[in-house]
Amino acid sequence: MDRSEALETILDHYQNPRNYGELPAADVSLQGGNPGCGDIVTLFLKFNGDTLDEISYTGQGCTISQAATSMLTEIARGYTIEQIENLDYTLIEELLSAELVKTRPKCSTLGLDTLKFATQKYRQERALK
Repeated sequence: MDRSEALETILDHYQNPRNYGELPAADVSLQGGNPGCGDIVTLFLKFNGDTLDEISYTGQGCTISQAATSMLTEIARGYTIEQIENLDYTLIEELLSAELVKTRPKCSTLGLDTLKFATQKYRQERALK
């Protein structure tokens, strides 16, 4: 994907977010953010055993943080807890471009970091039950 296609995709996800809204039956929800710049996302996750069955989010902030989270929700469904825990920033570079991730790392990775923390929270809460 060239630079103009990448920017078009990012703008589309920002203007038409996928999986946006609260998920009432979520097993876990978690807010993540960069208060200094105003980027906030709250992820809502529903698992079927160890597999992510449903995912949605709400949030506000810059185009990059919101579009990256929207893109992430499209691909994360069906991943296992282990697969989520093993995700790294290479995925975000593939979605957005390495150049963009380097120039806006906190914005680009907010959704992924929040997903990983929410999955850890789910695992911990499940272990306590």
